[in-house]
Amino acid sequence: MSDTHSAGANVDVVDILTADHREMIGLIAQIHAAPDGTQRRDLADTLIAEVMRHAVAEEMFVYPAIEDHVPNGKEEVEHDKKEHDDIVKLMKQLEKAEPSEPAFMDLVRELEGQLTHHAGDEESEQFPKLRQHIPREKLVEMGEKVEKAKKLAPTRPHPSAPHSELFHKTVGAGVGMVDRLLDKLTGRKTGS
Repeated sequence: MSDTHSAGANVDVVDILTADHREMIGLIAQIHAAPDGTQRRDLADTLIAEVMRHAVAEEMFVYPAIEDHVPNGKEEVEHDKKEHDDIVKLMKQLEKAEPSEPAFMDLVRELEGQLTHHAGDEESEQFPKLRQHIPREKLVEMGEKVEKAKKLAPTRPHPSAPHSELFHKTVGAGVGMVDRLLDKLTGRKTGS
């Protein structure tokens, strides 16, 4: 068995998703500390893109594993998907909000509460169960798939791409938002 992985070889899916959570909470702290609306907007856009990537990767690879291997997994996944939907709706509002208005920071605080709650649930409930019920090498393999999905998730999927249907189902209304964010982050201009 040839091992082509480098430093990331011993990182499993739980490590990756937990690090994502830390990064999201860190970005929120930076938004709170930002001196002006422009920086708040840029940080919020980065946060939204990160949350979308994370959510899509989870729904593509992690939730099916929870459904298959964790007792009451289906119910847990339903609960988590509802939370993702709420988070996406909130991010749509944040995307439209004017960073100089008080409502912007109200939305940031609300998003912070939802993300902290969602991350707490996953880290205290699902993640330990994943490690309990799934062999480590499978979790490492899932981690690799999640990393790949995070790279693919926010790009415009081609209709022929195998994950495109799932991508659209999972993200729904969020797809346009991700495209616009990516355009902004990569300096491309869209017509919208």
